[in-house]
Formats: sequence, C-alpha cells, structure tokens
Amino acid sequence: MSKTALLIVDAQNEMFDPANPVDQSEKLLENLQSLLQKARSAKVPVIYVQHNDAGLVKGTDFWQIHSSLTPEEGDVVIQKWAADSFQETELLETLKNEGIQKLVIGGNQTEHCIAATTRRASDLGFDVVLVKDAHGTWDSDDFTSKQIINHQNELLSHFATLQGTNEITFEQ
Repeated sequence: MSKTALLIVDAQNEMFDPANPVDQSEKLLENLQSLLQKARSAKVPVIYVQHNDAGLVKGTDFWQIHSSLTPEEGDVVIQKWAADSFQETELLETLKNEGIQKLVIGGNQTEHCIAATTRRASDLGFDVVLVKDAHGTWDSDDFTSKQIINHQNELLSHFATLQGTNEITFEQ
C-alpha cells in the first residue's frame, strides 16, 4: 500500500473573505474540514501549501490559513510563490523524505493552483486523487465557478482519480 498525504492548497482567509469568497465557500470549508478529520483520524500526514504574492503578504490576515483549518503540531506548511506548489518550494523534498507516494488534493484556486499542482504531481509520478468537491474558485467574466470547476475536473481526470469528499477514505 502506498503512503498517502492530504495536500491542502491555498486555504487562506482571502479565499473565504465574506466580501468576496470563492463560490460555495461554506461547503468547501466543510469538505476540507471533513478531509482533515479523516486524515488526522487515520494518522495520515497533512501538508498545507500557502500562497504568497502582492495580495497575500506574509503575516497579513488574508495570508493566514483559515482558522477552521488551522495546522496542528506535526503538520507541514510549505510556502509558495507560483501556481505550481512544487515550483521552487520544498514540497517534493518533503514528500520524498516522508515516503509519500499518493496525494489527496483539495483547496484553491481550481483553474490555477489546483490545476497546476495536480498536473505536476502526476508528472512527478505521484498517485493523485483530486477531491472533486473540495476545490474552489470565483465566477469569471465568461464562466460560472461551477462551470470552471466541472471543466477542470474533466481535464484533470486525465492526471488524477476524481473522488468526492464522502468517497475519500484514508488507511491507517
């Protein structure tokens, strides 16, 4: 059996800001909380990726990981500056050091960081599970968030197994 980790990407306060949250943010938070609880119950490693840019400045409230998803002692938090969570970060080294072969991925933003990270993880040889109802985005000028998520789920199904939050189980 391959060793698994839960990878939560960019679950930061900005994405859940009441003034402009990702679509269905409450349901997304519930799903991410469920995944965390399942992973922790099974003693599966939890790795957070935290985005940094002009709007997500280290130390600001928007930059913080959402309080309902707060990392616990033993969880790993990786800082990134690009959409791809592996680009110029310690993520790959961390996964290799822990013997992780399978990643269960959720978080934000569907068409950017989730898509780039899912594809890269697959390219690097990881067994990837994308939690199809545990990643979020905003409406664009041309598409609703639901259309974006559905389209990305379809595209990313070539790089990952798609499962819903309720389908995810972690082995001890």
